[in-house]
Amino acid sequence: MRLWLGIAAVNGALAVVAGAFGAHALRSHLSPELLATWETGARYQMYHALAMGLAAQAGMRWPPRLFLGGIVLFSGSLYALALGGPWWLGPVTPLGGALLIAGWVCLGVSAFRRA
Repeated sequence: MRLWLGIAAVNGALAVVAGAFGAHALRSHLSPELLATWETGARYQMYHALAMGLAAQAGMRWPPRLFLGGIVLFSGSLYALALGGPWWLGPVTPLGGALLIAGWVCLGVSAFRRA
């Protein structure tokens, strides 16, 4: 539990760094569309860092892992695409989204089973 809470905290901090980097360092270098892509990655990273921490505090096994995989694939691919990454990262983004959704489903199932 403590390991996953720590991983969640690191992801939360990285999401703040990514958001600030986008707002200050990238604003003059990216088009509005690419900046919006970057900001989506940072926002989803933060949401799921918080969800990972919640799941870790609840002692759940699978949701934190799924959230981390989703963050890496979803947010990571959006960051890379915004910075001009290769075209094949486009199809990776929905795979990350699917992991994020799976994390929420597992979180809900686990919560209802414990109720």
